[in-house]
Amino acid sequence: MKNLFDLVPVVSDHITTEKEGELSVIAFPRFRSKFMQKYFVPKSKPAIIRIRLEEHGTAVWDLIDGKRTVKEISDSLIAHFNQEENYEYRIAIYLGQLQKQGFIKYKIR
Repeated sequence: MKNLFDLVPVVSDHITTEKEGELSVIAFPRFRSKFMQKYFVPKSKPAIIRIRLEEHGTAVWDLIDGKRTVKEISDSLIAHFNQEENYEYRIAIYLGQLQKQGFIKYKIR
């Protein structure tokens, strides 16, 4: 049985990534259906939602390429997290939150 660190995170199809300086911004439609976008997005709200990731979130997000495992991503960030104790756990929790929100999905290599 595979564990979380053996899985490969993949960015969901409806998500795009932009850059604002050094930070990543993930963008996605308020509704995926064109019909819903046309009739249910309030005029005062943008049809696209943008979320600016902070420094650590950007470091993790930028390594999600559909090829690296969670372990490989974690190993790549040891210097970024200054060898902080339990940083792997923080990364795993963050990726779990991204999956829960539908921003990423996992595949088995």
